[in-house]
Amino acid sequence: MKSIFDEGKEQGIPEVLAAKDKRVAMQKAIFAKYPDQTLVDVNLNIPGPIKNNQYLEHLFNEGIKQLVAKFEAAGMHYHVAAEWHEDTGAEIFYVLQEPIKQVKVVCVEFEDQTALGRLFDADVLVKDESMAMSRKDLGLPERKCFLCSRPAKECARSRRHSVAELQDYISQVYFENVK
Repeated sequence: MKSIFDEGKEQGIPEVLAAKDKRVAMQKAIFAKYPDQTLVDVNLNIPGPIKNNQYLEHLFNEGIKQLVAKFEAAGMHYHVAAEWHEDTGAEIFYVLQEPIKQVKVVCVEFEDQTALGRLFDADVLVKDESMAMSRKDLGLPERKCFLCSRPAKECARSRRHSVAELQDYISQVYFENVK
């Protein structure tokens, strides 16, 4: 099987940290403009130095269609507050009128029940706190690893799976669901 990670510009820690700073600044700017709305920050969860390329862009765009379909099926009112497609990855910020908990439930359904959702982080942010609403806040189970049934955070922290194994899985998902 061909890997979708054979092309793209490698990103190091400085680029990833700069992207994180940009994300936080964007979140603050959106909350300043929409203080009483719910913010959903969506990006792909991509291991390794290649964070974006033509394949990952297609994957991102197809996944976003699935998320939007979930919003629409739930009758949610949303709009795009910001979006970028950079070497550090694609990211989109949605502003919704619905309550935070209701939006989190839909985002968890997207992450757990759609073909591509497992590859995404759809963080539902709380305006006056510096963290996203968690699954635990809703009494939901932790997110599972791509490759095994353990909690994803546990596998990520212990580096239980190699970058190559994770990229192979993502490539497989791409070829089964996008191409």
